[in-house]
Formats: sequence, structure tokens, C-alpha cells
Amino acid sequence: MRPVFADPKTDFVFKRIFGSEVHKSLLIELLNSLLELAGDHRIVDLKYLSSEQRVPVEELKLSVVDVKCFDERGRHYVVEMQVLNVEGFEKRVVYNTSKAYVTQLRSGENYPGLDDVVGVTICDFLLWPGPPVPGGAPVPMLSRWRMQEQHHGALGLSQVQYVFLELPKYAAGDDPQGTIDRWAFFFREAENLDVVPPALAQVPYSQALEVARMAGFSVEELDLYDRAKIAEQDARGALSLAERQGREEGRAEGRAEGREEGRSEGRQEELRVSIRTICQAFEIELGAEREALLAGLGADELRALQARLLRERRWS
Repeated sequence: MRPVFADPKTDFVFKRIFGSEVHKSLLIELLNSLLELAGDHRIVDLKYLSSEQRVPVEELKLSVVDVKCFDERGRHYVVEMQVLNVEGFEKRVVYNTSKAYVTQLRSGENYPGLDDVVGVTICDFLLWPGPPVPGGAPVPMLSRWRMQEQHHGALGLSQVQYVFLELPKYAAGDDPQGTIDRWAFFFREAENLDVVPPALAQVPYSQALEVARMAGFSVEELDLYDRAKIAEQDARGALSLAERQGREEGRAEGRAEGREEGRSEGRQEELRVSIRTICQAFEIELGAEREALLAGLGADELRALQARLLRERRWS
């Protein structure tokens, strides 16, 4: 039996809700929330960029919506959204957002005409599971990043910024408070809901759920959704297999290293016993200082000492 609502984190559904002109008001509401925009800074309109204007990054194929946004004062900038966990994820986000900034010059603009770029990323995984620096504060579910002068803390060079929403850090349960928690609750729980809950009963969340309602999908859309979910499960399975194989290889290497270390230590102890026997036979006094020296010598050094004792019949 199919769920009532499709998973909005899936590429096809994400783009169905937030990547189409007919539902662009939902993306405007989402961006205003995640960017924490108020007053004349709020986005009032946006334009989806054509494929020719999008950043050509071969690996970034899933859940990327490129838009040019406009606020009350007419200022505009590019916002990119990506829901995908890949190797080198942070570097790819930085590259993709920076690329969106520099490729604006293709249209013949001079540097003063470049628009600011904000990379907005919704993560269905922990990007910062702990404090980014030892002893520092943990990164919140919604985090914003920009350049900072390291000596005095002044903010600047704001032309490229980043916003991240880490869904696993959601902790409000079934009673989300505020727009950020409600959007996080929507992304996390939509596919598990049978009805529209009170927390998502108001616009824009109720509208987003309606777009995700599977009863409104065509046969072709249902097939696309099924294939997207299968591809997601395959990717998760491949990652799980790689992690398990890595752990098994690590354990095997550890056992091999342990056996080798054990054999090496055993050989060293045999040499120490031999040296003690030689000293006893030749009436060479060891004492605490020489015992301490023996304990710290490696195999090659022990063999050299053993040969010298046999040859010279004295310690030094």
C-alpha cells in the first residue's frame, strides 16, 4: 500500500514541490524562512534559471533548484538548493555556489554588477555532528556561514554565503514551533503521515503536502517516484556495503598488525632473555640501570648488544 504523501526529500518530489513555476510561492516561503528574511529583505518573486544558466557540475544531478530571487528593493541574487549526501559534500557545495557567482560574467556583466550568491542546502544527514572546534558550541539545525576576519571577528566579503538545514538535528517531535521547525518536520515526516497534522495545517505547509499527495500523481509520475526511491535505496545500500567492507578490512588489517606486533615483541623478549643468560654466564652485572636500557632497546639494538657480549664478554 502506497503512503498518502510522497517523500519531499526525493529528487522528483522535491522538484515537483519547489522546482516548478506553478508552485513557486512555496519556494519563496521556504527561502524566506531558511534565510530568515524580514521586511523589505523578504523575497517577493523569483525566476527559475534555464538549463543554460545553471552551473554545469556533472556530479550534482539531484534536487538542485537554481533561482534568481527579487526582494522589495529590487535586489536579486542566486539561491541553489541541494539535497544529496556525496563524497566531498562540503567541497562540492562550496564549488557549486562559487561557480554560480563567477559564471554570471558569461552574460557580459562587469564585476560591480555581480549578484550575491547564497547556497541553501537541506541535509538529510549530520554535516556537523559535534562542535566544529574543540570546546566550541555545537552547530544548530539551521546554520548560516559567511566570511569573518580572524583577529577581530568583523564580518565581510558577503558575496558568497551558505545556509544549511540539518534535518537529523530536529528535536521538536510532533509539535514543531516556528517556521524552521515546521519545514524540518515537513521534510522529515511527510512520507509517514496519513493526514495533514495540525502543525502543518496552515499555508504554506498544507499546500506543500497537497503537492506531495500521491493521489494526484499521474501514472508516469508514480513510476518516476518509484524509480527515484529505488535509486535512493540502491545508493544507501552501496554506502552501507562500502562502510561494512571498510570495517571488515580495518579489522583484518588490525588483526594482522597485532599478530606481527606480537611476533616482534616475542622476538625482542627472547633476545633480552638471551642477553641476561650471557651476562650470568660471564658474570656481567646487570643492575636496574642496564635492565631499564634493555627494556627500551629494539630488536636490531638487542641483536647488536648480544653479538658484542659474546665477542667481548663484557658490557662495555
